[in-house]
Amino acid sequence: MPSSPSRSTDHAVDLDHLKRVTSGEAGLEHEVLQLFLRQTSRLVAALEISAEQTAELAHTLCGSARAIGAFRLAERAAALEQAARQGRDGAAELVRLRAAVAEARGAVEALLRRS
Repeated sequence: MPSSPSRSTDHAVDLDHLKRVTSGEAGLEHEVLQLFLRQTSRLVAALEISAEQTAELAHTLCGSARAIGAFRLAERAAALEQAARQGRDGAAELVRLRAAVAEARGAVEALLRRS
């Protein structure tokens, strides 16, 4: 990633980061945000049915979240990935992940409505 989080964790999506990774191009930003929505839906659904792939799915979700600046979601996904790799239950991490997904998706949907 070309930039690191600016630690604006009070927002679901770091808009400065998003603008940097999309070079401020509104069309590209819109495309990236729509891709994020599709990807998170698919990944969260897969997490519900595939315990064997939890680490890999959480890792992918972490990367998707970081790409748009959803750093709180990325942290939650990384925590679930770590729990899975360590063979721990991960139920608490999954609950926190779901909340972060809902928050990030809500922010992304609001951004898309504005554009």
